[in-house]
Amino acid sequence: MKFRQSAGILGGMKRNIDKTDFADLLAPSLLKKLAAVQQELGGELYLVGGAVRDLLLRRPPGDIDLLVAGQPKRWAVRLRQLTGGACVELGREEGTFRIVITPDNAVLDFSGFRQGTTCIEDDLRRRDLTVNALAVPLHDVLHDRSRAELPVLDPTGGLTDLAERRIRVISAQSLLDDPLRLLRVFRFAASLGFAIESETLEQVRQRSPLISQVAKERIAYELDAIMATDRAHPAFLGLRDCGLLWEILPELRAGVGMAQPASHHLDVFEHCMEALRQIELVLADFPGYFQEGSAVMAAYLAENPKRLVQVKWAALLHDIGKPVCFGTKEDEQGGRITFYNHDLRGADIFTAFSRRLRRSREDTEATARLIAGHMRPFFLANNQRKGKLTLRACLRLIRDAGGQLPGLFLLAMADALAGKGEDSPEAIEEEVSGLFVQLLRIEQEHVAPVQAAPPLITGNDLITELHLVPGPLFRVILDKIEEAQMEHTISSRAEALALAAAIAVEM
Repeated sequence: MKFRQSAGILGGMKRNIDKTDFADLLAPSLLKKLAAVQQELGGELYLVGGAVRDLLLRRPPGDIDLLVAGQPKRWAVRLRQLTGGACVELGREEGTFRIVITPDNAVLDFSGFRQGTTCIEDDLRRRDLTVNALAVPLHDVLHDRSRAELPVLDPTGGLTDLAERRIRVISAQSLLDDPLRLLRVFRFAASLGFAIESETLEQVRQRSPLISQVAKERIAYELDAIMATDRAHPAFLGLRDCGLLWEILPELRAGVGMAQPASHHLDVFEHCMEALRQIELVLADFPGYFQEGSAVMAAYLAENPKRLVQVKWAALLHDIGKPVCFGTKEDEQGGRITFYNHDLRGADIFTAFSRRLRRSREDTEATARLIAGHMRPFFLANNQRKGKLTLRACLRLIRDAGGQLPGLFLLAMADALAGKGEDSPEAIEEEVSGLFVQLLRIEQEHVAPVQAAPPLITGNDLITELHLVPGPLFRVILDKIEEAQMEHTISSRAEALALAAAIAVEM
């Protein structure tokens, strides 16, 4: 969608929307059909909520929400009949019907006045935030092509808040009506880059326990929406300050004040928060951190949009296992703090949290895999520093990481940048970046050719040639054969069978 230049929020917010911008929002053919439905059924029709806000901010709108003074189902069904689109009831409290119109690439949601209200102004006053409580009447202008501008209805002061880049809840009752709005305050602050009004923050703080009343899936959606922005770190700081974070993710609180080894300058919780801040900086400037590998990082994220959220969750929660793994070990310098196996325990804790919020299996497993493997790049870097890095160790990390190798090194870079204690290795960021490039070359030279070629032997060969009984041992043998092939220690079927026989005898 292309927007024309007009006065933005600098110098004050406009109180009207150019009709041409609204025409860009919906195709002319769809506008004609919408006008036909309005003429047939009569009544008021409004564009409401986020679409109005985004038009005023010169942003491409997301959802297109239309409010009708009547039965929204009749409007939706009639428009479906005229357009040949699909209609589905979303099952929201007030009854919302979605029309998907493929030829026009349009998705429209129809709803009626909410919570027993009978006029648009009262409906808007029942919404969550002032910047979302805006409406544009369409019932007249659909039939009047002479009007150049559409008036914006603003009964709660949302235009002023847009101009001043402020998030303000409409009323305390709004938070009671739907406690998810406690979280939406931070989601919209993050997505719009606005500051949250102090009184709104206090209202959220006082009512933060109410979030327990909200369906877990709805909470997960808002949290992921925050992570999808480039301002997740300040949003999570705000969630912490008002106590909402502890209501949603109490596992993080155990890290507050927990000391770490001298390689860290922050306690466990603050280190996790700093890792989230750092990964947002890294994501904003791949070349500044990974140079040769920056194109691979960008392609990794572009391939699957969910990966951005996955790596940011991993950054925030990569050390969530440390409090349960805390220990001390006596050495020549006295008692040394340890967190043995915190990576694996952390993956388990994250998985339990993610399942509690009923997040998808794909997202849960991908993030847990990153958390479980987040120490391995540092183990390789340590061995490289000592001159003990082996091809086998590199190959095993590449194989274990699967398609998540770039994400693992994004996480490692953020972790390194967030740990700046006196014992932190010098130039660790350069080591992480260089190691990533090295692994990419190993993957290209050793892994990719083997994976692209037919296997030297298969499970059927183990049965017919070695007379082995199928079972878990087969996977172990075949993995070791593939690994040896990648190391260039074997290259023929005969060598693979000989190695398989030797492995079988050993096991």
